[in-house]
Amino acid sequence: MNKIPSLSVLACASLSVLSGWSVASAQTAGGEVVITGNPLGRDQTALPVSALGQNELIERGQTTLGETLNGLPGVSSTYFGPNASRPIIRGLDGDRIRVLNNSASSLDVSSLSYDHAVPLDVLSTERIEVLRGAAALQYGGSAVGGVVNVIDNRIPREALSGVSGKAQAQAATGNDERSVAGLVEAGNDRWALHVDGFDRRTGDVRVPTELECTKPGSPASARRICNSASESRGGAIGASTFWDNGYLGASVNTYQSDYGTVAEDAVTIGMKTTRYALEGQVRNLPGVWDSLKARLSHTDYRHTEFEGAEAGTVFANQGQDLRVEARHRPLAGWQGVLGAQVESSRFSAVGTEAFAPFSQTRSQALFVHEERPTEWGQINAGARWESVRVHSLGNPQVDRFETGSRDFQPWSLAAGAAFKLSSDWRLTGNGAMTQRAPKDHELYANGPHVATHAWEVGSSTLGLEKSKSLDLGLHWQQGHNRMAVTAFASRFSHYIGLMSTGELEDDLPVQRYEGVRASFTGLEAQGRQRLWQGPSTLDLDWRADTVRATNDSTGEPLPRIAPLRLGSTLVFSQGPWSARLGADWHAAQDRVPSGSQATGAYTLVHANVSYRQKLDRTVLQWFARLDNLTDQLAYSASSILTTTAFGKSPLPGRSLRLGVQASF
Repeated sequence: MNKIPSLSVLACASLSVLSGWSVASAQTAGGEVVITGNPLGRDQTALPVSALGQNELIERGQTTLGETLNGLPGVSSTYFGPNASRPIIRGLDGDRIRVLNNSASSLDVSSLSYDHAVPLDVLSTERIEVLRGAAALQYGGSAVGGVVNVIDNRIPREALSGVSGKAQAQAATGNDERSVAGLVEAGNDRWALHVDGFDRRTGDVRVPTELECTKPGSPASARRICNSASESRGGAIGASTFWDNGYLGASVNTYQSDYGTVAEDAVTIGMKTTRYALEGQVRNLPGVWDSLKARLSHTDYRHTEFEGAEAGTVFANQGQDLRVEARHRPLAGWQGVLGAQVESSRFSAVGTEAFAPFSQTRSQALFVHEERPTEWGQINAGARWESVRVHSLGNPQVDRFETGSRDFQPWSLAAGAAFKLSSDWRLTGNGAMTQRAPKDHELYANGPHVATHAWEVGSSTLGLEKSKSLDLGLHWQQGHNRMAVTAFASRFSHYIGLMSTGELEDDLPVQRYEGVRASFTGLEAQGRQRLWQGPSTLDLDWRADTVRATNDSTGEPLPRIAPLRLGSTLVFSQGPWSARLGADWHAAQDRVPSGSQATGAYTLVHANVSYRQKLDRTVLQWFARLDNLTDQLAYSASSILTTTAFGKSPLPGRSLRLGVQASF
């Protein structure tokens, strides 16, 4: 079999085609569609996907990606304090959740450790899409749990007319937040320019209980999370040129953050990442191919862990990602996309306390996504094959790391269908067989990890992580009323996780990466019911989810699983006014493995109100939001801090957020 072309060859070939095509008529975009999980850009009738637009991001936006998405059906968070939080989808986290930026890999190190932040800020985001479960196949084995795609317009994909923009300012009492953000776009039918920037500053987070603190300059005891302040800033510039049947654009963006890790009173992280991206598309190609799209990105990531003013371990990651998608015209009723992806990264952790070695990882993949409409609905199918090499380079400062390399060839298959039972009812189903190659730290780790409070040891003989997944959904919609219920199950024959060995190293418990049998089952439900229709409207939104995760090799529960959650929100709207009042109940979580901390039940109440005001060509949206209205003391069952540092980082207390967004 011929090997997949190298990154440079694919890039040159793709971009030469993109720049060379100029066909007669332009293709205009239709309505807003969900793009994650379906490169055809069609209505996602068969996929378990959620999308948050500008209004939803204002209503629920937090300082981290994980907390912004926490509470969506099936989505919880790792919550390592207010500054580092990744999404957990259906009980799966870390390297089983793929975080993307404009459908390309974010190439950070947030999945390596719970205290590493995702270098993406909600203030500069236009839209977030969350794809759950088996339907995420086209993004590889690292997306077995799902995909989170953070979308912006830093590379304009459509021609602009004149100048437009927006600015936002907000403040919050719970963490003394002060933040501003803005963007400006300008262009005509042949070119477009995008510029954006943001700045966010927060203090230590208020909580409903007294906590001790040994950080110099901080009170010895206060109702705040010690060492939880942060400063973040960033910006981007991008431009595109358009021709009748396509575009070619480029952007560069930077993100910097200095934040406290909360697990230790004096440890902070200084992070900086710079990302360069190139993207283009040609449409209306002759013959069987309808369009060709390519994305190329290069990321330089670096963060330093400080203890007081003294620099400690320095983490760095340089990576490239190329993705090419070719869409074909209908063939025997099937329409779809063939694609190739090449991703490479070079990781280093410099310092005597590094728990993972220097490493190089390179993956190459081919994938296909096809779908076909039928008289009764729609069917889709996909496959992905990968070739992965993981190479450990050791560490010049310490000699405890094993060197060597491993090669893997994981593959994945998926199929789904949507059945139209009647004008109001739909039945959906998705199934997948997925394989994931172990990550560098799962193979070669050997050192103290502060975030897990353990000495982590990799297993260089690990094989592929293999799973089978299925979800079934029932959907109903009638006018303004709707309901969706989804049941899911995943079975792993070789689930890679940290398992206790019962040994100690430097007074830390030794945990080794091992493959075990594991199962995940659960249920997600959500809906809306119109209660009042007139000059004003009143709706009731409701939601519920639960997941049960078990280590089938031992019979014990798997750790850090969110409990049963039930929630509802009253939504009022009249003219320019809208208001929401809701509550979310979290059951107690006492189904935990030995050595883990159980959590009690709690209810969080929230409210917000917004007002839209039009001033000439400017639209102002004023908003106010009250989180944890009753100042409830609560601890997250899905946070490792609940076990390693219980009582040190409860969920935030009552906080009032005020802000305004101006669009012109």
